[in-house]
Amino acid sequence: MKPSRPVRRATLVVHIVGAAGWLGLSLGLVALALAALSTESSAATEAAVRSMKVFTDWLVLPLALLTLLSGLLLALGTPWGLARHRWVYTKFWLTLITTAASAFALRPGINEAAGTVAAGEPITDAADLVAGPLVSLGAYVFMTVLSVLKPWGLTRRGRKQRASAHKRVDAGDVRQTA
Repeated sequence: MKPSRPVRRATLVVHIVGAAGWLGLSLGLVALALAALSTESSAATEAAVRSMKVFTDWLVLPLALLTLLSGLLLALGTPWGLARHRWVYTKFWLTLITTAASAFALRPGINEAAGTVAAGEPITDAADLVAGPLVSLGAYVFMTVLSVLKPWGLTRRGRKQRASAHKRVDAGDVRQTA
């Protein structure tokens, strides 16, 4: 089922806004993690980590799911397809992986760090606090590059679909001569 042009365009806008929000949120989490780790003030560290917790509790999963679902709708409802072009296929799997990582690694890690600083204890493993947001940020920047450059061409399935479409067109063009 191919959506109408206004629906397709609205879905594209939702997808871009969600993805940009997710990327910006990751950048903000990196900045907060670096602020928490670079200050000598325990109050500033606690404030930064608590802010990270608020962002991950309220924004990460909604933006991840919005991006994933709108991207899936776009892939299935446009000629790009989900498995026709390597860049779309790669973006889909990276989005799925980063959504799962956000739910099962990033959020729990930040929640643990928030509990640690709330108890008045110092953060013992600084790498854990900044690694998740940095990896996320790198993945979202890479996916943005894929969206802009659209590299790598067709998948095997996409080549087969294109070949079968050309055969149907060629077979319909055959005219009998006298």
